[in-house]
Amino acid sequence: MNTLDPSHPLAAGRTASNRLVRAYQGERQEVTPVWFMRQAGRSLPEYRELRVGTRMLDACLDPALASEITLQPVRRHGVDAGIFFSDIVIPLRLAGVDVDIVPGKGPVLGSPVRTSADVDRLTAIDPASLDAEVFSPIVEAVRLTIAELGDTPLIGFAGAPFTLAAYLVEGGPSKDHIRARTLMHADPAAWAKLMAWTADVTGAFLRAQVLAGASAAQLFDSWAGSLSLHDYTEHVAPASTRALSHVRDLTYEASSVDADGGETQIRNVPVVHFGVGTGELLKAMHEVGADVVGVDYRIPLDEASRRLGHVVPIQGNIDPAVLDAPWEVLEAHVVDVLERGVDAPAHVLNLGHGVPPETDPAVLTRLVEFVHSR
Repeated sequence: MNTLDPSHPLAAGRTASNRLVRAYQGERQEVTPVWFMRQAGRSLPEYRELRVGTRMLDACLDPALASEITLQPVRRHGVDAGIFFSDIVIPLRLAGVDVDIVPGKGPVLGSPVRTSADVDRLTAIDPASLDAEVFSPIVEAVRLTIAELGDTPLIGFAGAPFTLAAYLVEGGPSKDHIRARTLMHADPAAWAKLMAWTADVTGAFLRAQVLAGASAAQLFDSWAGSLSLHDYTEHVAPASTRALSHVRDLTYEASSVDADGGETQIRNVPVVHFGVGTGELLKAMHEVGADVVGVDYRIPLDEASRRLGHVVPIQGNIDPAVLDAPWEVLEAHVVDVLERGVDAPAHVLNLGHGVPPETDPAVLTRLVEFVHSR
């Protein structure tokens, strides 16, 4: 185990008692914490104004810009956490991979990785080369952000190994990730080598954020929903465990008070795992080393909790499509989600995917106020 620096927001006590952190640790809160995936970004006019003339990955690697974008929704909406503004392909870019974000399309690779020889060339880049100097823009952005957040926690952000591998093999976005799944079965050795490499690269990225001051870590597996349970457990879960091992050893001392007085406990930095279309994979996604499981909008939270044995804190799962419905419809939907979330030990309200770019920011602000007033 590695103890966080005493100045870290968790170790210093700034965020350790925050309701979001405590909910992630399985303690039900009187007020349900709430934040939104993709809360920073295109739905905010201040973000669009700030991004004029700056490419996405350049914005992610500009510490002052990334920090300001992270802070914008916290200021505007009063959410219970900031989510570090970045992109899942940033660690690939920092490792020297030819990747860019094409507006209207998403991540595009200059040279897709589709053969054993391609995998060998890629993995010749040693993940250990991603040292403090390479991650300095990320570390500085986190430090600038936590200095402004005070006792509001920052959540670290990284893509899961399968999602990164899918982009690498497909060369860009895909509906079914058929090339990636074909490589998985056609050349299991090359696939395992690729997954181990992506796990270490994205794990190092996440660790850098936590060490710099993030109070929780979330691993996003955007494309795991394309996998069967068997393929996930056999060919993907080991790499996700490997990725999370980069942060699972990070601990801090927290004080707690009970009937017998105060005591000090050693706690780990909370880890959240979220995937899209992963209702059949929830238990396996928890078992890779997550403390909390994020649930998308496709299954009710009480059913998700049942599949998780009623012992796992959950996060989710407002349907993003309802954000543009009349307030009465959205309110009823949010109440239903909150009531179903009671089935789990603790619940953090979130969307079942990201904020759509056309969402009215005022709706998100009103939603936060509504949840906090219950």
